[in-house]
Amino acid sequence: MTTEKKTKLPKFISEFFNVNLWKLLLLCTLVGLVAGLGAILFYSLLGFFEHGFFGMMAGYRPDGPGGEPALFAETTTPFRVWVLALLPIIGGLLSGFIVFTWAPEAEGHGTDAAIHAFHHKSGFVRARVPFIKTITAAITIGSGGSAGREGPIAQIGAGFASILGNWLKLSAKDKRILMAAGMGAGVGAIFHAPLAGSLFAAEVLYKELDLEYEVILPAVIASIVGYAVFATQFGWDTLFVTPDFTFNNPWQLLAYFMLALVVTAGSKLYVKVFYGVRDLFKKINIPNHFKPAIGGIVVGCFAFFLPEAMGAGYGIIQNGFAGEVGIGLFAAVALGKIVTTAFSIGSGGSGGVFGPAIVIGGAMGGAVGLLAELVCQSMGIDIGISSGAFILVGMAGFFAAAANTPISTIIMVSEMTGNYHLLVPAMFVCFVSYALANRWTIYEEQINSRLEASIHMGDMMEAVLNKFKVSSVMDNRKAEELHTVTPGSGVTQLLETFSNTERTSLPVVDNDNKLIGVVVGQNLRMIVNRPDLNPLLLASDLTQPAATVYRSHSLLDAVQIMTARGFEEVLVVDKKDETKILGILSRGDIVGAYYGVLSREMKANRSTSPVV
Repeated sequence: MTTEKKTKLPKFISEFFNVNLWKLLLLCTLVGLVAGLGAILFYSLLGFFEHGFFGMMAGYRPDGPGGEPALFAETTTPFRVWVLALLPIIGGLLSGFIVFTWAPEAEGHGTDAAIHAFHHKSGFVRARVPFIKTITAAITIGSGGSAGREGPIAQIGAGFASILGNWLKLSAKDKRILMAAGMGAGVGAIFHAPLAGSLFAAEVLYKELDLEYEVILPAVIASIVGYAVFATQFGWDTLFVTPDFTFNNPWQLLAYFMLALVVTAGSKLYVKVFYGVRDLFKKINIPNHFKPAIGGIVVGCFAFFLPEAMGAGYGIIQNGFAGEVGIGLFAAVALGKIVTTAFSIGSGGSGGVFGPAIVIGGAMGGAVGLLAELVCQSMGIDIGISSGAFILVGMAGFFAAAANTPISTIIMVSEMTGNYHLLVPAMFVCFVSYALANRWTIYEEQINSRLEASIHMGDMMEAVLNKFKVSSVMDNRKAEELHTVTPGSGVTQLLETFSNTERTSLPVVDNDNKLIGVVVGQNLRMIVNRPDLNPLLLASDLTQPAATVYRSHSLLDAVQIMTARGFEEVLVVDKKDETKILGILSRGDIVGAYYGVLSREMKANRSTSPVV
């Protein structure tokens, strides 16, 4: 009789087909699908409101990015500037009424709300928020409010992921990861930048140069699907159409350094003005429903002098790439857009801050580039400076400084323009501006780093406790007298023994000093006030099975055993003879060991830190 030999799959194949991986792929695919559909809905709704408000009512037809098709035919309505000035007020009234009636958390820029949900609400977003945000953000931008698409679409993707996570009863950790993946998928789809969208979701959560690495793979999967769904409907072109810019002269870095200083200063102004206006509107004692309309009055004033500062504003960037914009208009748009964005969103309107930041940074880059061209021409120097290249690099540098997201921003701008030849100056400007600007951020819900994130405190503690064994604590402390009792010990003897020890339980041993169980102090305290029972009860009546560990167990094992049994202590026993007691380990002993490790690590880090 022959037996058939069982063959085992190679480890990497068996791990690939692990059920958790397939679960992750399925969930992220669903999130990406809905994020892509949400991007289609939001983009279509935005186009509808822009056509209705700008085109049909005001006769205003601003240029858009070259890579996006027009959804509606151009209107024949003559341009009426007074109507254009009223549109932000009308949009503010509509969006304010909808938001503050049904979903107040949908006000402002949605990315910050998603970051808050990740860090403080276990990835929970109310189901109605994505729908309200879609409508109100489309109204705000479509009526002339200066706001971006990333906030609304981030909340749409994050919101559906939260709904799915709640429906499937996922753990808080899984819901957070899925929510961040949804945020990345939405951003990657609407900006034609799937790789940057996935990295943005992992990077935007922290102020310092830190990544939520667990988010990256799920976000990549969701972002691929989201982008594919969106592009199937609206095409695979990049958002902007640009000439083939190049970087081929290191002397250009001097001019790019000046650009880094300009966008850093501009980002600080952007953040200060934005939150200054936001705080001002919080102090205005009127119903929140009407505040976006007041912000709309300020935005409407720009219709008479600088309509380019209204709405999305991408046309000024596209025209700048074609060399059709001068220094004065670039500077005016940069400053005007800072003001209109603050009053559009800071007053309670809905929209994102990434889109305006791209326009502001691009306009600053264009102004610096044109100025650098003039300086070089006057000095008879030709180092190949192109104002269009400065527009692209300025877009990246400004948002990297304002949002503390240099890595994803470099890639996002490259994907949005389809130009990867300016990676060197983009990296240079982004990291210089980030280094200079990391004291402020447009996303106030960002936490400094993973080390300060409460959601990771448990993970860090587990890592430390899992690293050290029970033996490390037992060997590093003074030997203590072990107080034990026998099964025949009475209540009086038990109380006397407890009074001589700081431990919360007493081991019960037989005549050969073999472990039988423990008497827990809490149980003994329950009968202290019953003197009638004292003569009747013995230690054997109060004994319960002991919680035990070996010296080879980790401190994490010990904590988990304590938690499972509801004890404050465990007995350390011999692995070969579990009735032989080697000592007692308490929760306080473990906490002391944990902080001892942290203290030593901090001292070691301080002693090895380089002197700057």
